[in-house]
Amino acid sequence: MDNITEKTINHKFNTKSELVWFFLRGSKTFFCLSVVLSFGITFFELISPKIVQYTVDYLLVDVPDEGGSIPFYLRLLLDAIGNRAFLKEHIYIMALLVALFALLSAICRYLFKVCNAHAAEKLIQRMRDKLFEHIMHLTFSWHSENHTGDIIQRCTSDVDTVKMFISEQLLSLVRIIIRIIIAMYFMIQINGILSIFSAVFIPIVVLYSFIFHNKISRSFEKADNEEGRLSATAQENLTGVRVVRAFGREQYEKERFERQNFEYTNLWIEIMRILSLFWSSNDLISGCQVMLVTVVGAVFAVKGNITVGEYIAFVSYNAMLTWPVRALGRIISEMSKAGVSIERIRYIMNSEVEKDKEDAKEVSMNQDINFENVSFTYGNGSEEVLNNVSFKIKAGTTVGILGGTGSGKSTLMYLLDRLYDLPKGCGRIMIGDTDIKDIKASHLRKNIGLVLQEPFLFSRTLSENIGITLKDNDIKQVRDAAKVAALDETIESFGQGYDTYVGERGVTLSGGQKQRTAIAQVLVSKPPVMIFDDSLSAVDTATDAKIRRGLLESTYDTTVVLISHRITTLMHADHIIVLDHGKVAEEGPHDELLKKNGIYKKIYDIQMQGI
Repeated sequence: MDNITEKTINHKFNTKSELVWFFLRGSKTFFCLSVVLSFGITFFELISPKIVQYTVDYLLVDVPDEGGSIPFYLRLLLDAIGNRAFLKEHIYIMALLVALFALLSAICRYLFKVCNAHAAEKLIQRMRDKLFEHIMHLTFSWHSENHTGDIIQRCTSDVDTVKMFISEQLLSLVRIIIRIIIAMYFMIQINGILSIFSAVFIPIVVLYSFIFHNKISRSFEKADNEEGRLSATAQENLTGVRVVRAFGREQYEKERFERQNFEYTNLWIEIMRILSLFWSSNDLISGCQVMLVTVVGAVFAVKGNITVGEYIAFVSYNAMLTWPVRALGRIISEMSKAGVSIERIRYIMNSEVEKDKEDAKEVSMNQDINFENVSFTYGNGSEEVLNNVSFKIKAGTTVGILGGTGSGKSTLMYLLDRLYDLPKGCGRIMIGDTDIKDIKASHLRKNIGLVLQEPFLFSRTLSENIGITLKDNDIKQVRDAAKVAALDETIESFGQGYDTYVGERGVTLSGGQKQRTAIAQVLVSKPPVMIFDDSLSAVDTATDAKIRRGLLESTYDTTVVLISHRITTLMHADHIIVLDHGKVAEEGPHDELLKKNGIYKKIYDIQMQGI
């Protein structure tokens, strides 16, 4: 991986704000422009009541003090248009000024939405890219421990929640604060005492919102976790629908999903009950604030403490504050949901990625492979899978590995490919004279072709699946590999041949066809080491023999490891290793193992009797 990528995926985020700031790279400029435009929107909206005040007091009512409470910039504008007498005769000019400021506010609003949309999409693009990149570098064990459905939910629903919070709620919070500051400035200019009546409710709403914030946060966390479980249940059933149908488990899985959905629904009902209480009480407080200001303001106007124009302007400013103050409380409560989502994303971003040693190197893979006293357990209190296993695979030879279920056959290959790292003090695996821990993981995997027990095919054409490792999808190379895998004739029998579209996870192919496609995937890249992990189990014996002949002819200088339960698959290997309960029970060529009259001979007799 390049240096920039390596620094990115290895970075630890100690706080939520640090993670958010990291995601904002590339969109901060547009968000800053949005803040500036928010100021413009607010200013142009809030200047209109001042124009109305001037019109009522100095053009309609003839208040003696000419514009004493009018801002200097507005007075300069009005003086430039004409004197008081002129404006009195052409009062429509004041209406045009209100329309002008409304137009300027609309232009700012349009630019704000454009900048905010651009920033939001840039933000979510970076979040998805960085999350996907990080997940691709996480360890095999991490993926085994975390449900795919939950990971998807974190990368979709939680990402959208964070985007909505930053692009809408957080910017709304900024706009609300700007609006409150400017409106309170104008209101204090009109009457300080009346402004206190208006302002005293703001801290009450904020404090009240923070109390609910803590309560809602816990509920949101439970709901998000439950949604992850629900997504995992749906994902498992959709990908395993054939198994569900084959075993007639539709009703069981339906009830299981409904139970999970019932719990998730009840959590949201509880959340909405809390939010309903919060919103309704918030509205009640805001309504009391409006009523108090309107009544006290009217009393002040009657007593002559403020003019009619000032009263109209003050009530207008107070009305402009009512919704923002209510929204302020709601945004504070919504912050709890965003906080939970950011924390769930931070869990992924802070998970340990695979790391090479600083001096990791690339070595020739055409060398002997040595397993030296290898012991391994998957952790979490599980039993030891491998116990002091030692053997050698000579370069350019074919080695067979035989053993019962759970004997550690596949684990050996996972360790060789560094899908799991061998813990310190548990032996070592050598390529020539080099410990695989000192070899770059990317180099190791590029040169070890691994066909897994359960092949995974992408929703692409057969040609694209087979040539997945090729830079240019060379159809000749693809066909050559398919012929060795005894797949060419089968593909040609399909209506669209190599352009046949493979359904999700290869659902349109049989088990044997999927295995042969996976074998062709490895053959097309021609790695110096090939591992076939029970990858012929779903094909018949005749096809098995045909594939082995093809492998023998096309991999004469390649190190081949065959893992199988079938003796006929392994009997022609140069060397055979028999595992029993995580230990090497026997090893040697086929004929030699038969003479030992051990485990291998017993399995051979049982299988040959069947034949």
